[in-house]
Amino acid sequence: MPERYVTIENPEDELDSLATWPTEDGGTWLIATAKNTHELVVFDADSGEQLRSVGHRGGADGEFLRPNGVFVHGDVLFVSERDNRRVQMLALPDFRPLGSFGEGQLRSPYGLWVHEPVPGELHVYVTDSFMDGPRFDVVPPLEALDQRVRRYRIRFDPDGMPTVHAVGAFGDTREATALRIVESLVGDPAHDRLLVADEDRRHGTALREYTLDGRFTGGGVAPGAFLAEPEGIALWACTADAGYWIVADQLRPLTIFRVFDRVTLAPRGTFSGQVAAWTDGVALHAGATARFPAGALFAVHDDRAVAAFDLGDIARALQLDPACVR
Repeated sequence: MPERYVTIENPEDELDSLATWPTEDGGTWLIATAKNTHELVVFDADSGEQLRSVGHRGGADGEFLRPNGVFVHGDVLFVSERDNRRVQMLALPDFRPLGSFGEGQLRSPYGLWVHEPVPGELHVYVTDSFMDGPRFDVVPPLEALDQRVRRYRIRFDPDGMPTVHAVGAFGDTREATALRIVESLVGDPAHDRLLVADEDRRHGTALREYTLDGRFTGGGVAPGAFLAEPEGIALWACTADAGYWIVADQLRPLTIFRVFDRVTLAPRGTFSGQVAAWTDGVALHAGATARFPAGALFAVHDDRAVAAFDLGDIARALQLDPACVR
């Protein structure tokens, strides 16, 4: 599956996660976290041109320390910072700081997913992949893994300023199905489903399924489906309740993107690009843009660039539901 473009490589950035935002002038921004340079990198989603970088190393508002996860809801950008142990909120398009949350609770935040269950109230899910040992490479005891995902509730006042409440944490702690090393997570409110990727290859990488209130269902995509670590996860919602999941299987020399049915999680095919490898984050933009009338899938390439795929190309190649590209 040929990429429509690959951005200019910048090995110093160590790109990780991606999100898109429709701009006020009809364009689309693609926003990436750059862990090594402690900033956000903003691209034009249609051309791949780098437009600007935002922030620098530090702990003040608008500064970052190892930013990892990123998510856009409306005009609010959420950024998790592993080494500041918080999630920052910034108003788009000017990246104006709106405050942060998670300090004193989050120990090593990575992935983010946000949804609006009722008007005016956001629920934020954050994976917390804290580790033990002098080199922070030892998975904690099973009984400590019930805090792998933390939840927060946010309301905004008439001036757009947020009030945040911690809701709690969850994570299965059984030997066979505990969340050991976590990063990516994405939810599907239509099916009361939250998929959390477990990247611990020593126990078999998998997608674990939870309800949105944090109850482990026992379902998901079991070990054996992925050859390496399941990294970026994207939900392709083609209709109100049908569509597909696309998950990056982090491999060299090329990432394998695995496609699963939205409802049953049955495999529906795989594809690779001609360049994209060792993918961390992905972002699926289902809305039409000037270059991608059927939408696009963006994927990090080898920590140093972003590759763009046309969703129409994917749908035709894998003979997916035509409703996905109408």
